[in-house]
Amino acid sequence: MKDQKIIAVVGATGAQGGGLVHAILNDSSGEFKVRALTRNPNSDKAKALAELGAEVVAADVDDQQSLVKAFTGAYGVYCVTFYWEHFSPEKEKAHARSMAEAAKEAGVKHVIWSTLEDTRKWIPLSDNRMPTLQGKYKVPHFDAKGESDAFFVNSGIPYTLLHTAFYWDNFIHFGMGPQKLPDGRLAITFPMGDKKLPSISATDIGKSAFYIFKAGTTYLGKTVGISGGNLTGQQMADSFTKALGVKVVYNDVPADVYRGFGFPGADDLGNMFQFKKEFQDYYCGSRDVDFTKKLNPELQSFDEWLAENKEKITI
Repeated sequence: MKDQKIIAVVGATGAQGGGLVHAILNDSSGEFKVRALTRNPNSDKAKALAELGAEVVAADVDDQQSLVKAFTGAYGVYCVTFYWEHFSPEKEKAHARSMAEAAKEAGVKHVIWSTLEDTRKWIPLSDNRMPTLQGKYKVPHFDAKGESDAFFVNSGIPYTLLHTAFYWDNFIHFGMGPQKLPDGRLAITFPMGDKKLPSISATDIGKSAFYIFKAGTTYLGKTVGISGGNLTGQQMADSFTKALGVKVVYNDVPADVYRGFGFPGADDLGNMFQFKKEFQDYYCGSRDVDFTKKLNPELQSFDEWLAENKEKITI
């Protein structure tokens, strides 16, 4: 179809980007086609997308001109960054700037920027309730994205800011799934007390983004927050127990303890969970499950996601 609108997807072989690529490929309307951007078109994941019908294009967020070339001719672009590959807020901001400028140069009609809050608007650097990290951030992987919103907002390109939520996929890929405590019990561990954690599958982030593109001008210039479930740690543990058939408990620890776990990014995540806990009313309120379900009627609940993915969770 000559009149198909092209959506260029940064990070097409990753979690969010992959979810969007599959949503477009699975759409029966034929209104859109997908251009999957990846640093390595010869990877197994990229080849698999090509076999499904995606146009796979080489592009690198470190090379702005490669982005301009990849964005040219596209109606829409999905922009996402890769903080956990490099742990650098400065790189995060440089990549966001490059994507915004490339989209402007390419004349894109709609950019969705996958972003998060700049927590320093709630917890200034002078506030010692949580440590300042890397000299000028509270939650580096949030703050860098939030600060980068300005690149898109001030660029003049039609944009939507998409506030995502905690991935359930972290229970598979990020070491956050049920683990044995010293006393032998299986537990998921968060410093959230009895507060709710907005969370969602990466697949549904991609599907929600696709529905935003399909909605035309409805969400231009707006911030959209999404969640598949605003759940307490205890509710998640109960769902794990039901899905896995073994008792899983919720191990609530203080944020200071979580920050001291020692894995790369533990201090960043400890601050993140503390922010979500202390500002739950705002954070949950801006990620409404009912709204997300209206946006994306295929939205999965946590129980549905667990039923589909429990075999991938090692215990």
